[in-house]
Amino acid sequence: MKKGKEEIIEHHLKAIGFVSSLSQLSEKEWRTPIAEDKWTIAEIIGHFKPWDEFVMINRLPYLFSEDKLPKGPGSNETNSRSAALSRQEPQQTTIEKFISTRKDFLNAVKELPDRLWDQPFSIGQTTLTLYDYLHGLAEHDRHHFAQITETIPSLKE
Repeated sequence: MKKGKEEIIEHHLKAIGFVSSLSQLSEKEWRTPIAEDKWTIAEIIGHFKPWDEFVMINRLPYLFSEDKLPKGPGSNETNSRSAALSRQEPQQTTIEKFISTRKDFLNAVKELPDRLWDQPFSIGQTTLTLYDYLHGLAEHDRHHFAQITETIPSLKE
């Protein structure tokens, strides 16, 4: 297995573990904004599901095909919709949705043949490798997880 593929798989396993650990948060902590006028932890976790689904359905199958990439959803609309849903649903529901979707995402990554990991492809004017693309998504996760651990320092332990 390619080193980059192993790294991405390990990231997603850690992400699932981290989000699972958020079950220990109180309702107040779960609904705490990471900063003034910023999302709550619930909203952050809730916004991952539609993006994971988008990548699984509208990116991974198309990256190495001759078919045109489907147009991406509006990020503001997608994020607003997912944040609103996360404000309404129970904490455990949001966590379980993340875990279920991320496990599906992880399985999709595992199924990608090693030969594709270094093969370049383009999204718009940007040329990337599969590793570059998935590493960027992992960085996005890490950014948000760091925000959460800064907000709830007990999660760092």
